[in-house]
Amino acid sequence: MSNSESDSRGALVRLAREQLGRSRTDWRWGAALALFLFALGGFLSGVSLTERPEVAQAGLLTQAYYSLGLFVVGGLDIGTPTGGPLIARCFLWVAYFGAPILTASAVIEAVAKILSPRPWQMRRIHHHVVIVGTGAMTDSYLRVLRRHEPRRPVVVVDERIEMIRRQELQQTFNATVVTGDITHEFLITALRLHRASKVVLLGESDFQSYEAASRMLAQFPRLAGRIVLRCHNLRFMRALQETAVARQCLTFNSYQLAAAGLVRDHLIDHFRQTSERDAVVIAGFGRFGQTTLEELQAHAQLEISTVALIDSDATRRLLVAEEQRRIGGSYRREILEGDISHPEVWRQLDSVLDLSVGSPTVILGTGNIEENLRAALWIKGKHPNALVFSRTTDASQLALQVGAEHDINYFSIRQLVEDNIPAEWLS
Repeated sequence: MSNSESDSRGALVRLAREQLGRSRTDWRWGAALALFLFALGGFLSGVSLTERPEVAQAGLLTQAYYSLGLFVVGGLDIGTPTGGPLIARCFLWVAYFGAPILTASAVIEAVAKILSPRPWQMRRIHHHVVIVGTGAMTDSYLRVLRRHEPRRPVVVVDERIEMIRRQELQQTFNATVVTGDITHEFLITALRLHRASKVVLLGESDFQSYEAASRMLAQFPRLAGRIVLRCHNLRFMRALQETAVARQCLTFNSYQLAAAGLVRDHLIDHFRQTSERDAVVIAGFGRFGQTTLEELQAHAQLEISTVALIDSDATRRLLVAEEQRRIGGSYRREILEGDISHPEVWRQLDSVLDLSVGSPTVILGTGNIEENLRAALWIKGKHPNALVFSRTTDASQLALQVGAEHDINYFSIRQLVEDNIPAEWLS
């Protein structure tokens, strides 16, 4: 689904909610008017009351007064309808029962709103963390936060939250869950952001995240430096990095965070232990592959002799990365177009890079977890001297077992992200 379709659907949902809220209010006012007219019509038709027989002969204002009184005390102090036409008595009896019921329903709803736990919680909350979005990254952030700050109040916000997901966030992470659009000023104010310690924007729409950050900073300037913003689109994030809103936020990309952890914690030591400059193969040149190459250039460029990039769209993606001035370096670069499942790609690689020499590093980082593992087994069997890494999305018992049996290093994007969330993002 495109962003425009998603935004349109969100707008329709919000419009439907507003219409529903208005329809409830309109229905209640319409019912009150109908019951008032039923009672007044009964009195005007000559229906009398057992305790106030004079009402039938009274003026219009008096009869209107007693008709309105039915909404407060019913007919407890004026008696029951008697005399007059049968249809008029029936109308008055409907008003006798309907008016107090309508009043009671309105009172009950008002009391329920006053006693609702959310308003009371939000009134007294302070030094809290507000997280926008309920995706997988929210779980990762909350797991790390709870290890460091087990008692920190947390509010999770999203436009649509399924009941089971709401219960999971409440019971697993002790979070207060709020449904709403974070770009609306009413919700921004209700979240008491002036007393929040951190705001973490992890929604699916990059534009909405930046829009929310802009609105928050305009209303609460003290949030500068306290907003953590995840952006899916690296190109978009880098295009906005020199804007005022980006400079006041801690912006990041999940793949960039994972790539930094992989290079720093697993690759640099290997490069330093080898006497010669190393060859690196990056299979999959999407967001993770691009950020891995950037981290290698930033921290291990002098240790690398050759980098081979494999991707079905490698040339275009490399041009995009070069457009952002993120790719360069003094090493040799080889570009191979194709899928890692195609044998021809690996034959082409053999013609430009000999993996049997030294201790080359092969990173299988495509989004196809099965192909990553299959290719890792094939490469390790053919080149046991190679340091092979295979990507998974989450922790995998299968990958861990296979890796231990065949000397393959597997890495989880989610685990790398959690391991590399900076402490200053948590409190």
